[in-house]
Amino acid sequence: MGKLVVIEGLDGAGKRTLAKALTDALDARGLRVATGAFPRYEQDVHAELVRDALHGRLGDLTDSVHGMAVLYALDRRAAADGIRADLRGHDVVLLDRYAASNAAYGAARLRQPADGGFVEWLRTLEFDRFGLPVPDLQLLLRVPADVAADRAARREAEEARDRDLYETDGGLQARCAAAYDELAAAGWVSPWEVLDGTADLRVDALVDRWFTRWSDDGGAV
Repeated sequence: MGKLVVIEGLDGAGKRTLAKALTDALDARGLRVATGAFPRYEQDVHAELVRDALHGRLGDLTDSVHGMAVLYALDRRAAADGIRADLRGHDVVLLDRYAASNAAYGAARLRQPADGGFVEWLRTLEFDRFGLPVPDLQLLLRVPADVAADRAARREAEEARDRDLYETDGGLQARCAAAYDELAAAGWVSPWEVLDGTADLRVDALVDRWFTRWSDDGGAV
């Protein structure tokens, strides 16, 4: 059975760049790697509804934090069987965003701490009720909110797309960064590793640490 590794962080943190670098490093070691990203805007109707809501096309749906969280969670529920199949057929499954994004953004919108009622409700929904695979490792790519916002704005110009309601809310992004820090510090759901998204990350050294950790734990990659 493969290992499920998730990259988390703010919009503009550099998650896609890190995912590509990690995939290349794992490939270079001869490992079978499957990748994915959430929300799956082009693959799942719940993700399509999320996109419509975030761009103001579904009335007041975005006013409901729990309603939006359920849509995000249903996207992952629909993908769960595929993730399990990838884990059976690959050494590593690497995902850009997962349940912790839902937890961090929901807690930030409600101005609750990571040990508050929303995060526990979300954990119960996604992992207990929907039975999502639990990550073996969650990577928090930490960057200051203003740095992430600048990167997201540049990406918007390069890709000729509009940022959504969450991406353009600076206060929300700052609170979300704090929520991510709390989730990582608490080891929410599974082990976390915090990475400096403003530094030149040594991806090979990171992968080497994974091998050491999983070998010590008796797991195979």
